[in-house]
Amino acid sequence: MNQQAQQLYLRTQVSTAAPGELTLLLYNGCIKFMKQAQEALMTKNYSEKNINIKKAQDIIDELMITLNMDYEISKNLKMLYVFIKEQLFEANFKLNVECLETSISLVTELRDTWVEALKILKNKATVVG
Repeated sequence: MNQQAQQLYLRTQVSTAAPGELTLLLYNGCIKFMKQAQEALMTKNYSEKNINIKKAQDIIDELMITLNMDYEISKNLKMLYVFIKEQLFEANFKLNVECLETSISLVTELRDTWVEALKILKNKATVVG
């Protein structure tokens, strides 16, 4: 698929997604950019590493902005997001691949948990509906 078609597909996906699905898209995008940064770091393509880490950091910022701080879980998530951003910073400026691996692992775990939460919500909606 060419670049323009990918962009159009992504815009359509984002504009038609429910809020829970948007969070899932953010997690998936963050993982994708971190893996691309990891590959770039391994091949010493530092410019590409920097671009992809910055994209991942932007997504983490977006996830932090959307937190409802009235809930304790949001406070815990915020601390985790701050830790992930610190790891990404270390990976970017100290060329530390372990920090990237830690970030990928954490965001993947968050994404997988989010997928399970969406399944539970869907099942409850099906039972009620």
